[in-house]
Amino acid sequence: MKRAIDVLLAGAGLVLGAPVLLAAMAAIRLETPGHPIYRQRRVGRDGRPFDLYKLRTMVHGAEHVGAGLAVAEGDARITRAGAFLRRTSLDELPNLVNVLRGEMSIVGPRPTIPVQVEHYTERQRGRLRVRPGITGWAQVNGRASLPWSERIELDLWYVEHQSLRLDLAILARTARMVLTGQGLYKGETGGWGR
Repeated sequence: MKRAIDVLLAGAGLVLGAPVLLAAMAAIRLETPGHPIYRQRRVGRDGRPFDLYKLRTMVHGAEHVGAGLAVAEGDARITRAGAFLRRTSLDELPNLVNVLRGEMSIVGPRPTIPVQVEHYTERQRGRLRVRPGITGWAQVNGRASLPWSERIELDLWYVEHQSLRLDLAILARTARMVLTGQGLYKGETGGWGR
């Protein structure tokens, strides 16, 4: 049932979002050189790696300069188009391709990079029992403003309590968060490694 809903929503989202996606890709290319789609290796269900697709919001090669993978509000590597895409979460639109490919779900724990998974405890590896999602329980309860360990605990709570009703509640709260941009950056207590 969940997979059918994922395919339906992702397919509809890509069709309806195609004009926005094309306009965003054009804006990215006009502002900076490099491909407008950014691919990053992430870890999915049962620890399987996959390439996550996003719209590029930073200068080309940003992960190799400055703070590397860490991104803070006002980061000079974020482009003007990228700031808008991040604030509206439109940079995540290509994640719908990952959903159609079966690598992700609409709702689930956000997929993390391999170096983060290497530091998981046995308990924390429990978040890998489900497909990662575009949005999830940790995203609607603080997002990147939360300490990393707290986000993982929220994800584990979701894995243990997942249901269609909970997914619908997460989607409703996600829509509100997209409109406000709340929790987008790590703030004082958020980020990985805390």
